[in-house]
Amino acid sequence: MADDPRRVSAAGFWEGLYAGGQDGWELGGPAPALLDWLDRGGTFAGEERAGDEAPAAAPASAEPRSLPPRWTGPVAARVAVPGCGRGHDARLLARKGYRVWAFDFAEAATAEARRLAARESVGLTVEQRDVFALAEAYRGAFDAVWEYTCFCAIDPARRAEYVDVLRAVLRPGGTLLACFYPIRDGYDGPPFPVRVAEVERLLAAGFGIVEAGPPARSAERRQGLEHLVRAVRH
Repeated sequence: MADDPRRVSAAGFWEGLYAGGQDGWELGGPAPALLDWLDRGGTFAGEERAGDEAPAAAPASAEPRSLPPRWTGPVAARVAVPGCGRGHDARLLARKGYRVWAFDFAEAATAEARRLAARESVGLTVEQRDVFALAEAYRGAFDAVWEYTCFCAIDPARRAEYVDVLRAVLRPGGTLLACFYPIRDGYDGPPFPVRVAEVERLLAAGFGIVEAGPPARSAERRQGLEHLVRAVRH
């Protein structure tokens, strides 16, 4: 537990958890909520863009990145996965034909995400970044965002800022698919508790919620504690 929620804004906090084997959030595979949504026919729509296939160029000081080596068709949606951890969800989305960019604060996470993607021959881009700075390099770059357990890992005082970042990196009409966890009262974390009313309030200004409710499937220890939202960026 973090006595001061601001501690989670330092990369060293997360590096320490990985190093100490305290990554209790690790599921060992993709989130059941995402798997079920895709299995039920959920899709992200891509958008034709003239010229360059890549998102907007990152500043010269940013870590170099490479494009995924293959994808399905010229309009396969570009999907961002902030707080990707070991990249299980990102690899699932890439296997489904999406062009995926996965981001995490911790070097331990991104290194493992790259290793697993290479081992499975899955094409995607993995970058170590502060998620709050993504809009500087990726404004309007993505057709969709998959959010899972990043919202509950950040300092709760920065949640509105984080939602603004998600809106900024999406194109108008882009999709935010988010599974919010843990839905409960309280203040201690991470994971910091989430309330449905708070989610609705934070999304109201920049998104239109299309559907929301408990996911059909959750990991056993997270059953009854998740809230799946699909929203469209205004």
